[in-house]
Amino acid sequence: MRLTKFGHACVRIQKDDRTLVIDPGAFTPEADALAGADAVLITHEHPDHFDADRLRKALADDPSLEVWTSRVVARSLADLGGRVHEVGHGDAVTVAGFDVHVYGEDHEILHPDVPPIPNVGFLVDGEVFHPGDALTVPGEPVPTLCLPGNAPWLKVPEMYSYVREVRPERAFVVHDGLLNDFGLNVMMNHVTTAGKEAGKDFRRLTPGESVELGSS
Repeated sequence: MRLTKFGHACVRIQKDDRTLVIDPGAFTPEADALAGADAVLITHEHPDHFDADRLRKALADDPSLEVWTSRVVARSLADLGGRVHEVGHGDAVTVAGFDVHVYGEDHEILHPDVPPIPNVGFLVDGEVFHPGDALTVPGEPVPTLCLPGNAPWLKVPEMYSYVREVRPERAFVVHDGLLNDFGLNVMMNHVTTAGKEAGKDFRRLTPGESVELGSS
């Protein structure tokens, strides 16, 4: 299995001749982020994770492309019929030949007086977990964590606590599109420290960089 990072929160997962893309939002500048995708997973409706125009164009260009997502995003794409699938916490689905388990219900709190929106995380083939905008701990081991590195809803101590609770074998940073070079350096100092404390491989892939995972 190969994991490729794109800008901000977007990753591509490839196995054999199949490809999943997770959260190709408006903060993902790569024009080819959806190229060759067999399916798209969207964690929630915020535009840095869900670019409706980009996704609709990809669906129009490839009639076989399908989407699995939260209830709000699914309803916004309801006119596309059976090509869009609503999923929620506890679901287990087969997506383009990948086994996908769904964990999480709510986005992290952004405003003390506003209820959180729906957010679902995806564990792909028991290997890669992408939590979206939540610090969800799946009810099963997570070998590879897509680790949120920076967000209005995230504090550094929460990041340390999250990786300690999930205990991944490796973690690769996502959700870093709001940072300049100074901020990236500060974030990576903390991510590297968390990895050293755990004795594991925690780091940031640069956009376009790939890593091979597992035995498949």
